[in-house]
Amino acid sequence: MTFLALDVGNTRLKWAFYEEPRSGSRLIAQGAQFLENIETLAEGDWAGLPTPRWVLGCVVAGDAVKRRVEEQLELWDVTPQWVVSSSAEAGVSNGYDHPARLGSDRWVAMIGARQRLVSLGLNRPCVVVMVGTAVTVEAIDTEGRFLGGIILPGHGIMLRALESGTAGLHVPTGEVRDFPTNTSDALTSGGTFAIAGAVQRMVDNLRRHCGAEPVCFMTGGAGWKMAPAMALQVELVEGLIFDGLLEMASRRLMTA
Repeated sequence: MTFLALDVGNTRLKWAFYEEPRSGSRLIAQGAQFLENIETLAEGDWAGLPTPRWVLGCVVAGDAVKRRVEEQLELWDVTPQWVVSSSAEAGVSNGYDHPARLGSDRWVAMIGARQRLVSLGLNRPCVVVMVGTAVTVEAIDTEGRFLGGIILPGHGIMLRALESGTAGLHVPTGEVRDFPTNTSDALTSGGTFAIAGAVQRMVDNLRRHCGAEPVCFMTGGAGWKMAPAMALQVELVEGLIFDGLLEMASRRLMTA
């Protein structure tokens, strides 16, 4: 049963085609397109793929983008299922005040992180960090309960805010330095340290709450830029949302 997983973010659509919907399944193909190029998928990236038996995805880009993706899926005449955050699924319980209002990408990434911990035989709390257009930092306890999370601007939004609100500052191409001595490095380092500080605070909060050292997973398009700047140990996982979608699909099949 071939399976297509979709992660439709604020900037790009990322997809992965698997042999079957289960954790650890063989990856057949994968790719990404900027949202403005979604209309090229059916005749481009997806043209040579076999028909998926099941499509499951998460989308944060809004209904208009979702409809455009569904139009491309008409290539195979398949109807996708879209994740809606719930009170509990796949071993994770949702502590959000209104569970359905939690971003589906955040929910799926947490399920992927929890599955990864279980597969490693680790009974530890974890912090899940997604670094993209926005940055989210989530806390999950040892029982798989999502305790809460924070949202802050990603690098690009921070820098554009400074550029628009401060005379003479422009989006830089600087480096992260311990002690920046030019404006470009100061801006790049400032944004990086702000994110790193937010992650560290959540790790400290979770350690204090659970009485155990959290595992920290980092994912997202800009995760590889952030990971080297972290003072704490971080495991960079490129496809954490796909891990979550595979686990959800597998669980849903077992109960179907």
